Amino acid sequence: MAELNAFITEETVESDADGPLSGKTIAVKDNISTEGLRTTCGSAMLEEYVPPYDATVVTRLKESGATIVGKTNMDEFGMGGTTETSAYGPTKNPVDHSRVPGGSSGGSAAAVAAGDADLALGTDTGGSVRNPAAFCGVVGIKPTYGLVSRYGLVAYANSLEQIGPLAPTVREAAELLDVIAGPDDSDSTTREEGADSNYAAAADGDVDGLTVGVVTDLVEGADDRVVEVFEDAVADLESEGATVREVSLDSLEHAVQAYYVIAMSEASSNLARYDGVRYGVSASSASGGSEDGRSESSGVSGGFEGNWNDSFARSREAGFGPEVKRRVLLGTYALSAGYHEKYYKKAQDARAWIKRDFDEALSEADVLASPTMPVLPPKLGESLSDPLQLYLIDANTVPVNLANLPAISVPAGEADGLPVGLQLVGSKFGEAEIVRAASAAES
Repeated sequence: MAELNAFITEETVESDADGPLSGKTIAVKDNISTEGLRTTCGSAMLEEYVPPYDATVVTRLKESGATIVGKTNMDEFGMGGTTETSAYGPTKNPVDHSRVPGGSSGGSAAAVAAGDADLALGTDTGGSVRNPAAFCGVVGIKPTYGLVSRYGLVAYANSLEQIGPLAPTVREAAELLDVIAGPDDSDSTTREEGADSNYAAAADGDVDGLTVGVVTDLVEGADDRVVEVFEDAVADLESEGATVREVSLDSLEHAVQAYYVIAMSEASSNLARYDGVRYGVSASSASGGSEDGRSESSGVSGGFEGNWNDSFARSREAGFGPEVKRRVLLGTYALSAGYHEKYYKKAQDARAWIKRDFDEALSEADVLASPTMPVLPPKLGESLSDPLQLYLIDANTVPVNLANLPAISVPAGEADGLPVGLQLVGSKFGEAEIVRAASAAES
């Protein structure tokens, strides 16, 4: 485990329940609340934070008989695609230790790929389950928005993110999804569609008569080695009885820009709570503090002697890493007076356009297909010096989150000894269709 740095906290939480996951070990991403078990979000800001309650998905894991084996490493607050922005060091890809495992759920994917956990939970805001699933050669599902409760998830971008399973096989991923899916009184965004689900039964490999739409916009520009493996996987689906056709979604050229404006704007709002008073590193810790241990500019109990903004700034300077600071600044700028209409509103308009394009394409195809990631796993350290390039590798995954649709990444093969993922996108609450198609691609 230590060799990969897949876990931030290794601690076993046994369940005495007898259920569908009895005997299974589960790794939980470190932005999902676990009662009595440290939850850092990969950030120094929450290094000592221990939640007083379980997230709904964790409660359901315990009720299903699962054994939790630890909290997995992640990009800080989910902001990154390589698990290199973590305050606790990068995670290594089990397939090739010189390469990234993807992110932000890289620790979860690496733990499953290495056999350190049978299954894992990750979160997907713009591909953060599917990206590491593809890079580590495992299966990852991003559910329809509202299928899985977000209660107890430390928010990055509320309107985009979903908790999803990672597993060695499609059936196992679907079995985990069956456990965590369904309505939750604590999360008003959840819907009834996931109640009493049986997605695992859909993993029957039968795609006879299924129509697969290949999204040409998401194939063009991908690494030739990735495209070759992807095309072979689609040809295999066709040989098993699926009908393959090409589709094009003009709106996708604006997806990455729209996604980052919306995600960063929501992040700037969500992370405002980390001021050293309510949550996070205190100003006294950030600046050294006074001799009696009180914050030099704190004042909830004892009075601020300095400026509130100065105190908050010191706390955030000490607690947040460079990528989080970058995204908060950009999000705040996009929402500021005079720029809201220019950036945020246009991004939301693009989001509506993307959703319409997906709905239209899915009226003519049962599932849509693309490479999960357009590139092979980068070397460790390659991406950190070029944030824009890092954002662009999300081009194939972020449109799904903007449209609030389900998607799965399933191993499609290898190129130069490195895993390549096949992404299959379904209609809203069409998890059964993507599981069925993925199980055929897997076999």
